[in-house]
Amino acid sequence: MKVLAIGAHPDDVEIGCGGALLAHRKAGDGITVLVMSDGNTGRSSDCRVDEQQEAARALGAELLWGGFADGSVPEGKESIDVIEMALARSGADIVYTHSPSDTHQDHRATAAASIGASRRVERVLLYESPTTVGFTPNFFVNIGSLVEDKIDLIRCHISQVIKNGIVDLEAIEAQARFRGFAARARQAEGFEVHRFLLDPASFGHAAKTHLEEAVELIN
Repeated sequence: MKVLAIGAHPDDVEIGCGGALLAHRKAGDGITVLVMSDGNTGRSSDCRVDEQQEAARALGAELLWGGFADGSVPEGKESIDVIEMALARSGADIVYTHSPSDTHQDHRATAAASIGASRRVERVLLYESPTTVGFTPNFFVNIGSLVEDKIDLIRCHISQVIKNGIVDLEAIEAQARFRGFAARARQAEGFEVHRFLLDPASFGHAAKTHLEEAVELIN
């Protein structure tokens, strides 16, 4: 499977779906991360580009940039064109992007453009951020063994975690536990489904493969 994760700023993807992306990597899936702006406005610093590059290396993902100014990501054709190019480059089977219900204009614009550009993609999942409102997840990814790795990805964005204190790592861990409770798992990430096509035949094949691997381990 090939994955495209889209964020408005550096650290959005790691916070919103970092655990799911780590699970994809563990499964051998190809990962591409598209960041629409460099995040260099307000209390941010010029090091945010370097931090995002470090996070992408740690994830084993190809990193693409949208090239828009922080605070001014458009939701129309300009952004849609960038995302369509990223979709073509990545060959994505599944897209992760912002929820449109968000108080940050860049997040809303990225969500709108992502949904427009992904109109032919069979699986589109929407993630939450600290500025998301009214989020009601109905799809969950078990990240019980990956929470520490997710936090390590977020730590790559040191300007947000330490220097500016914008990202609260304890809150990230608590959120994983809270979403896990809803999902009947220890820790999870929650998503809203924009579209998700399930192929039962492929699912059955994967389950059979896992069973065969378990039998081999036992023997």
